[in-house]
Amino acid sequence: MGHTNDPAVIERLMRTKGRWAIVGLSTNEWRAAFDTSLFIRDRLGMEIIPVNLPGDPVHGETGYRSLLDIPPSKQPIDVVDCFVNSQKVGAVVDQAIAVGAKAVWMQLGVIDEATAERAKAAGLDVVMDSCPAQQAWKFSL
Repeated sequence: MGHTNDPAVIERLMRTKGRWAIVGLSTNEWRAAFDTSLFIRDRLGMEIIPVNLPGDPVHGETGYRSLLDIPPSKQPIDVVDCFVNSQKVGAVVDQAIAVGAKAVWMQLGVIDEATAERAKAAGLDVVMDSCPAQQAWKFSL
């Protein structure tokens, strides 16, 4: 049986103020991560940490090359939001587990059942194939 998103987990992650590392967030305004990260920061009130291969800053926030490069002063990470393709999400989730993140959120189209199970087994909350900006209306956010 595959992973099923728990609406209570989604609502708690979206309502509880915290720190979200957005993996795959770049300065490319045409990519979904660009606007969704603004929604997470400005509408949900979360702190965001851009994570992208060059480590570029985005939205005035310091960027990092990987979750492992985020300094202790920016920990703990409450949610790792994954804007990477399904074939690469396993490595991102392994890093999320390694840094002690509390949850992983795999964006629309990002589906990896084995990775979801591995994250759950490590004690992380998991949301898969979903977007917080599209979930907000369900919870009047």
